[in-house]
Amino acid sequence: MRRRGMGRRGPGLLGTMARTAVVAGTASAVVEGQNSRRQAGDVQQQAAIDASVAEQVAAQPVAAAPPASPGMLSEETMGRLRQLAELRDAGVLSDDEFAAQKTALLG
Repeated sequence: MRRRGMGRRGPGLLGTMARTAVVAGTASAVVEGQNSRRQAGDVQQQAAIDASVAEQVAAQPVAAAPPASPGMLSEETMGRLRQLAELRDAGVLSDDEFAAQKTALLG
């Protein structure tokens, strides 16, 4: 004889698992959507900051390089002197041409 009330109640194990998966998937989608909007806002905010900084830098006057003290040469001047020396050593420039270029470079 079968007793009443002893039958299966509720959706069962598979139904509960399916409902849990749907809830978890919905929650994940909501969180990902919030993160995407937040990241997009961060990118826009950073772009605005970058543009503002670029405008400020462009508006500032360019300071002239400080005059080199005697005996101190800039890297650019040293590089140019090395190039001239290499050209002289290769025979492209004569000693007189090298001396003239060196004098013009050093002022």
